Amino acid sequence: MGKVYLVGAGPGDPELITVKGMRCIQEADLILYDRLIPRKLLESARSDADLIYCGKLPNYHTMKQETINRFLVKHALAGKVVTRLKGGDPFVYGRGGEEAQALVKHGVKFEVVPGITAGIAAPAYAGIPVTHREKASTFAFVTGHRKKGEEELRWEHLARGVDTLAIYMGVKNLPTIQKQLLTHGKAPDTPVALIHWGTTDEQQTVTGTLEGMAELAVQYHVKNPTLILVGEVVSYRETLSWFEKKQHQAVMKTVSGSF
Repeated sequence: MGKVYLVGAGPGDPELITVKGMRCIQEADLILYDRLIPRKLLESARSDADLIYCGKLPNYHTMKQETINRFLVKHALAGKVVTRLKGGDPFVYGRGGEEAQALVKHGVKFEVVPGITAGIAAPAYAGIPVTHREKASTFAFVTGHRKKGEEELRWEHLARGVDTLAIYMGVKNLPTIQKQLLTHGKAPDTPVALIHWGTTDEQQTVTGTLEGMAELAVQYHVKNPTLILVGEVVSYRETLSWFEKKQHQAVMKTVSGSF
């Protein structure tokens, strides 16, 4: 019997994968990878390894989750080492728990290799600490997209009981998220950041307030993948921003060197 590794590849910067995660890529007979996996990581796979794309876009799935589960079970039972490569962390909005359940059901050995999730990494690259002794002692991951039929989020607890909110997959529902947080007591002037393609060379960050969050997204044509960060810690970006400044300096150096 083979084995399955459920591996978190990190938020986008290929250098943020763990040492163990990289080993799982290098040793795999078969890799099933998601949409946001950096191509550079796949280049580390063995030349004879099979690579299968099973990414998901909003409202469009290349491969259904049930099919992915069957692939994992089928190839592991055939004696292969299978690496299921996911963006971020496999157990943070990555459906890794569902895949692990399928493996247990069929008696397949597996390991979970945690990865750095966007809710921490994207703010860090934008110069925003998600916790800070002076402004935020509580922090929550929140999904901005609910499965049809699921119970509504407890917005009153999120609005009043958590200092920093990292909201995944929420661009489409930004007006609703904004309304719910304001309705349940979050201050209109609470700072927010919209971080697009966090930790990658395409990272772009726009900031504003909760009251104007939806309009901000329209003004700057914000699209997925974007992390929404809500909380007073966003105010630190003005002084702690480092990654985008580094990008700008690299571009200026290239431009000046071209003359």
